[in-house]
Amino acid sequence: MRALITALALSLAVPLAACGSEAADEATIPLTIAMDGKTHNFHVEVARTPEEQEKGLMFRTGLPADGGMLFPFPKPKIASFWMQNTVIPLDMIFVRADGSIDRIAENTIPESLEPVVSGGEVAAVLELAGGTSAKLGLDETAKVTWKDEK
Repeated sequence: MRALITALALSLAVPLAACGSEAADEATIPLTIAMDGKTHNFHVEVARTPEEQEKGLMFRTGLPADGGMLFPFPKPKIASFWMQNTVIPLDMIFVRADGSIDRIAENTIPESLEPVVSGGEVAAVLELAGGTSAKLGLDETAKVTWKDEK
């Protein structure tokens, strides 16, 4: 009986694992950050809806080196984020409508309720693993580009 239950569990787990990896691939879009003749490529999730943007990267315990999350807005605005229930440090890159960077907030503090605010109106916010901006030598002269087909 135990062998039958184990076989049944394994037969269900394999298709579910395959679906999960496909969904993750479909859930990301390519994004590039260019600066000083260098291009850095990422595959980021997109938080399109207010509900997705509210949840963001809460409760995640890590991010791939080339991963992150993009928060696009319907129209440019002053953006304010906080780190409630976010357990890893993040770099928040505030991106203007033309792809230029308004501000980079490096290594934001996990679980902090202190607002992290853009300097001006931005079209999107890009969250990367904390320390990525410094590691890549990024600053406000970089340009961020992406194509979101949805």
